Amino acid sequence: MEVNRSMQTGKAKIVRMTEDNLDMDALREAGRILRSGGLVAFPTETVYGLGGNALDPEASRKIYAAKGRPSDNPLIVHIADLEHLFPLVREFPEKARRLAERYWPGPLTMIFQKTDLVPYETTGGLDTVAVRFPDNAIAREMIRQGGGYVAAPSANTSGRPSPTLASHVEEDLGSRIDMIIDGGQVNIGLESTIVDFSEGHPVILRPGFLNQEMLENVIGEVTVDPGIMSENIHVRPKAPGMRYKHYAPKADLAIVEGQPEAVFSKIRELTEKRLSEGFRVGIICTEESRDRYTEGDIRCIGSRADDRTIAHHLYEILRDFDADGVDYIYTESFETPRMGQAIMNRLIKAAGHEVIQA
Repeated sequence: MEVNRSMQTGKAKIVRMTEDNLDMDALREAGRILRSGGLVAFPTETVYGLGGNALDPEASRKIYAAKGRPSDNPLIVHIADLEHLFPLVREFPEKARRLAERYWPGPLTMIFQKTDLVPYETTGGLDTVAVRFPDNAIAREMIRQGGGYVAAPSANTSGRPSPTLASHVEEDLGSRIDMIIDGGQVNIGLESTIVDFSEGHPVILRPGFLNQEMLENVIGEVTVDPGIMSENIHVRPKAPGMRYKHYAPKADLAIVEGQPEAVFSKIRELTEKRLSEGFRVGIICTEESRDRYTEGDIRCIGSRADDRTIAHHLYEILRDFDADGVDYIYTESFETPRMGQAIMNRLIKAAGHEVIQA
């Protein structure tokens, strides 16, 4: 492999490519690593994933170990061809088929009753399997080269903000995995929507780019699991991110809710107090509210007029605050129409459910 296309940093080999210019030599090497039980981080349209052979129990154990992830938190099996779904699942319901026709490849994960082909090490001990067909040419070719079935949670240390750049992966896992495929910044920035079909009626277990309305336009009524925005430590998670604290920066993060003017005033008050105590304070605002703040490490996350920009920058901003060494972060709340539920789901878990009413 040419030196200018790859580099060795710690343990992980880093290779760079784009969806329009695939490095097939590097992808074949990634496939060999996966087939031999190794781990490869790779870009998808949502976040970077940490891939291992989904049908190899030992590879799944390596994923959990590399991330420091609880072993009852199920992994998502990524496929690159629809026909590869059928050996994994006992049933493919008609409504799931219609969603696949509309949104696969894309940011949608569906849960089904599994076959014996899928080891319990991959499903977190459950009799169900979560499956996704990513909309990223690098990911799909890597999956094919790796044998067609790649288990992949987000490529970060468990509990940290998910990676949207290869540098985030290197920071967290560079010494624990075999290869990182750098495909540039991801498009969406939040994990896939998860819909559970394992008990008949479709239920959203994790909100994402595809919201409830978009799903219902295709298949009719879809239920939202009430645990999405709450914290229940007694329920065994059927999908990634349902129980454990996720996406958290190193600083103490709090969400401030209320009427806009009250929120601005409360964040200014909290910031002034913490600064007077000698702490470093970060503020997450939008283009619409940027001029309401004058003190602290102020970062604009995007525009409320296009909440996809907020989703796109969320994890990156949380990691930027880590790099800045802030002690406290105060963020506005984002109950926006398009992706508000997904954004707030991630923020609430990142904040450990710390919400301040203004």
